[in-house]
Amino acid sequence: MAQQPNLLLLMSDHQLHYRHGWDSGPRIQRPHFDALADDGVRFNRAYTVCPLCTPARRSILTSLYPHTHGQLQNRPTTPIQNEIYNERLTAAGYRNYYFGKWHAGPGTAQDYGWEGYSLAGYGNPYLSTEYQAYLAERGLTAPEILVERDFAQEQRIAHNTRYQQADPAGCWEHMSGVMQAEDDAHEAFFLANLACEQLQAIAKTESAQPFSMRVDFWSPHQPYFPTPAFANLYDPCQIPPYGSFTDSLETKPQTYLRELNYPIGNAAGKLIQPNALSWSDWQQVLARCYAQVTLVDAAGGRILDTLAALGLAENTLVIWTADHGDALASHGGHFNKGCYLSEEVLRIPLAMRYPEQIDAGQVSEALVSNLDLAPTLLAAAGTQFTAPIQGANLLTMFENSADNWRTALMCESNGHDSADRVRALITKDHKLIKTETDCSELYALGDDPYQRQNLYGQAELAPLQLELEQLLTQHQLETKDVTA
Repeated sequence: MAQQPNLLLLMSDHQLHYRHGWDSGPRIQRPHFDALADDGVRFNRAYTVCPLCTPARRSILTSLYPHTHGQLQNRPTTPIQNEIYNERLTAAGYRNYYFGKWHAGPGTAQDYGWEGYSLAGYGNPYLSTEYQAYLAERGLTAPEILVERDFAQEQRIAHNTRYQQADPAGCWEHMSGVMQAEDDAHEAFFLANLACEQLQAIAKTESAQPFSMRVDFWSPHQPYFPTPAFANLYDPCQIPPYGSFTDSLETKPQTYLRELNYPIGNAAGKLIQPNALSWSDWQQVLARCYAQVTLVDAAGGRILDTLAALGLAENTLVIWTADHGDALASHGGHFNKGCYLSEEVLRIPLAMRYPEQIDAGQVSEALVSNLDLAPTLLAAAGTQFTAPIQGANLLTMFENSADNWRTALMCESNGHDSADRVRALITKDHKLIKTETDCSELYALGDDPYQRQNLYGQAELAPLQLELEQLLTQHQLETKDVTA
């Protein structure tokens, strides 16, 4: 293997991952992700640093917690003032490409040294001139949407009625249905094809210069609009009620009760209990979500297949993950996410393949974070950040003893259109959550994977609770002034 490998990072957005469909219902099909994991390592305990897009994406760039880099919520207006990993790759001789969702700060990825395609803010690829040119070049028809469920506020229902055909540009984010189009008209395949074309151009140059490529899909983030080929993979009737769908939330902080979507939230923005939608309604939404996860898997698989066909796979470190999870149908029946730190919003898929460096077929239970992505990529490239960071190089657990890896992990939220400040301390078996202005939570994850039984305050657990609180305080102190 060459001294400097190529680097490929595939990033799904807002991916339903934790336990949905894995217990007694149909498993979400991800054959290409699974194949990548089988060729390297699958991390079963991977977490996002923050369950919000913009803070998490800034953390992926910088390997710093949101409270350190300063981008606390989902409005990407805070300037990026810390070193970002592609700057170090450029200095190490790499050519860097970025395709897809940016949403990590002002501007686009191209404003920060990447070549490729991205849009400012959250972005809507279906409105971009590049997408329109793509449709024309490939002879594709612009997609229409069969809207099955609209979670908009009531006053919007007249504009987006059930089963209405609509242009993707006019569809609100909080919807589900079916995209009436060929697979290649979906944004995930649009991005995959752009990436494949770039890989083909790279292969033709026969340059010795290493490359890094990052592909950030807008999906499977809602709206859940899979194409028919994928929508037909899942029978809604086969999806059993989710383990925390009927959670009363009586022992939870008020953050779990916030819900702005129609008709599941009331006029005060509070989750209606029992849920205003029947489980059969949720089954249809979940089936579309499952299908969109599988669609993104197929799009990412196209990139991996192209990498292999061009003879580039053996000298490429590949990482496939997501920015954060999805709370769909969990904890009383939510749509989207909030500032609570449940496993559903924190857990992310993570697989890594590095030929000749990581043995195939490994499954790791180590506590890892998307804070660890950038230092891992830089280490493979033979470089590192020039200032202190808060993540760690994943490759060290394969080079040395895994016994030296972290035994506790911190995640945080600083509010989602609110001022909530929440911190979680996660260990092998337990999870402590401290909400600054509300009650605390403690869960035995092995016995209670859906986090329904809040154990905080139970007398027999007082020693454990004290130990975890001290660990959380220690983590917060250790991370507070890392860049000072």
